[in-house]
Amino acid sequence: MNRNIPMINTARVTLSGMRPEDFERFVEIWTDPDVVRFIGGEAKTRGEAWDAFLRNAGHWQMTGFGQWAVVLQSSRRMVGQAGFFYKDRALGEDFDLYPEAGWVMMPEAQGQGLAYEAVQAAHDWFDRVIPGVLVAMVDTRNQPSVKLARKLGYTSLRTAEFLGTEVELFRRNGPPSRS
Repeated sequence: MNRNIPMINTARVTLSGMRPEDFERFVEIWTDPDVVRFIGGEAKTRGEAWDAFLRNAGHWQMTGFGQWAVVLQSSRRMVGQAGFFYKDRALGEDFDLYPEAGWVMMPEAQGQGLAYEAVQAAHDWFDRVIPGVLVAMVDTRNQPSVKLARKLGYTSLRTAEFLGTEVELFRRNGPPSRS
């Protein structure tokens, strides 16, 4: 099965499929303590980063959706990733059966609305191509991501413990109404 990964341009970022030449930047992102603080708390090893990098590419091939590299247009520098994936987290059928949304941004790209711009563009694509329920899991201490999830139309399912951390589980039944 061969699937093309769509490229999405917004005013300031491009969402594109990750390429082999993006791997070194991917490693930088996933070894930054400020990035992983609310995502397990531990930096990935180079080997773990490689596994995750390949999983991102394979996810597109197997499901028709996945995670994009978020590239800042002004510098052509990868500053994060955003998109969707399946990951059986054993959190219940109301969560595990649906595609999960996720986003990660480097500290240099935070606080500028870039995450919202990128993640909204990804959700707009998903809503057109694969409409339906989405879920998200956010560390309860990560208030900027909790706020972003709500802005994207997610509502809280419940709090849960995941790998020793309190997380909020969210569900989005489709695009929020535009009023």
